[in-house]
Amino acid sequence: MSVTRIDLDDEVLAEAMRLMGAPTKKETAKGALRDHVARIKRLEAAEKPAARGERGEFAAVAAAYAAAKRARRAAFE
Repeated sequence: MSVTRIDLDDEVLAEAMRLMGAPTKKETAKGALRDHVARIKRLEAAEKPAARGERGEFAAVAAAYAAAKRARRAAFE
């Protein structure tokens, strides 16, 4: 862990402490960084399947699912 000195907006820091329920500035900064990194990772993870879908990688799976669904329905008719 490294020690870093930074200037923070006191009003924003106080609001972040209140919203996060963090008792100290240190815990607020650490929590905010962890939350931000986790959020970006979630966004990146969500973009991967979306990009695959745009490339049509799921088209074969969707077609197979639709065919199986039609076959199940036909079996009950």
